Amino acid sequence: MTRRDFVLASLAAQAARASTAKPTLCLFSKHLPKLNYAELGAQVKQLGFEGVDLTVRPAGHVLPERAAEDLPRAIETLRAHGLAVPMITTGLLSAAHPTARPILSTAGRLKVPFFKLGYYNYKGRDPEKVVADVKRDVQGLVDLAKEHGVVGGFHNHSGDYVGSPIWDTRSIIADLEPCWIGYYFDPCHATAEGGVAGWEIALRMVSPRLKMVALKDFYWAREQGKWKMKMCPMGEGMVQWPKVFAMLAAARFTGPISLHLEYDAADELAAIARDLEFTEKRVAAAYGA
Repeated sequence: MTRRDFVLASLAAQAARASTAKPTLCLFSKHLPKLNYAELGAQVKQLGFEGVDLTVRPAGHVLPERAAEDLPRAIETLRAHGLAVPMITTGLLSAAHPTARPILSTAGRLKVPFFKLGYYNYKGRDPEKVVADVKRDVQGLVDLAKEHGVVGGFHNHSGDYVGSPIWDTRSIIADLEPCWIGYYFDPCHATAEGGVAGWEIALRMVSPRLKMVALKDFYWAREQGKWKMKMCPMGEGMVQWPKVFAMLAAARFTGPISLHLEYDAADELAAIARDLEFTEKRVAAAYGA
């Protein structure tokens, strides 16, 4: 069985199990940057997570230029602690980048199912031209990732990012194979960009191609005369979590969920544990105990 056949069979099995399976709850390793692989594995396991969303990008746990050497060590160590590594977060924007093939080929060999692409920006340029350029670059990355059996996820980040309104992502990936590229949906940023109902419309739209989900919460605060996003603990912000998780369950989503800690906390580990507990309760309520 080739790597591509393995991934397709795994996705089919995932769909067959979807009526009873639940998402894999992961911690985004960005939030424990000073821990080595063994320390990271021990801490994440102690906190109660099932897996790790591992950073493979500049200043990440695995440096891109060291992926071939260090990614196997990182994943083997995390798995030895009983943790899954269902996704890696990269900064990849083009298949032409010298680190693209080593990262994706190593991830494929280690049977990591998903990778997050990097961020593209508009920077005041013509939106249609930007989307066309990004579509070309994403096509190249998807072709490379497909070669190694790794599925891409395009993250919606609010602000001057391609993908912030999600409609542009649709035009970028619509013609690409759904089994190899889809959405890395972020309800927090979708709420910030979509307001009252935009996030819900977006989630309904992305559900058939939903690969991964990012968790964080926020509220709008006025500071020095300007409205800003203020990140906060899960459940204390504006994201409608009961509805979000109900929609994920209805869509039979069982991919990785990556928990982020984007707010200041006096005790970060306690804050992570609290957000995980909140998430576990919402998953149980939506998917069943």
